[in-house]
Amino acid sequence: MTYVSPEWTTFTGQAAAEAVEHGWFKCMHPDDYETAVTFLRGARDQQSEYSLRTRLRRADGSYAWVMIGAVPSYGPPDRTFLGYLGSLTEITPSGSEPLSSYGALNHFVPPPMSPTTPPGSTLEAVADHLLIAHGLVEQDGAKEMLPVLRQALVVAGVLLARNMTSVQPGARAH
Repeated sequence: MTYVSPEWTTFTGQAAAEAVEHGWFKCMHPDDYETAVTFLRGARDQQSEYSLRTRLRRADGSYAWVMIGAVPSYGPPDRTFLGYLGSLTEITPSGSEPLSSYGALNHFVPPPMSPTTPPGSTLEAVADHLLIAHGLVEQDGAKEMLPVLRQALVVAGVLLARNMTSVQPGARAH
């Protein structure tokens, strides 16, 4: 992880500087850790979009089910893999599904936005909506739109990173 929004710290209590790279794994439920880490390594190795349902520790020490999803981002030269642009949303399990951590490769359908994890800025809201649009296009089959959406996601990621550098040092990590 290279970008951590202020909402991460509000939700988990973990400082942004501690969450970067793999530090955010410390907030993962111990029973979900191996499943999630193995899954995320596979997604990274395949440079695949993904959805991951897991539990994260909240600032109060309780655990919440969340859906984490991301799409790969590529740039020059030669469509170099840059990483992911993703989001995290608190979810309420339906009760009819097993309560376990799991992931899905090659498919990212973000859950509806949750009032407990709202975007922190207009740009973050735009990025969230682009991710939702990407997921909808995947479901609908209008694949011709994917290159445009992916390019918009790259631009959103660059702008988010650029905006981080103008915020007070240590407030956000990248």
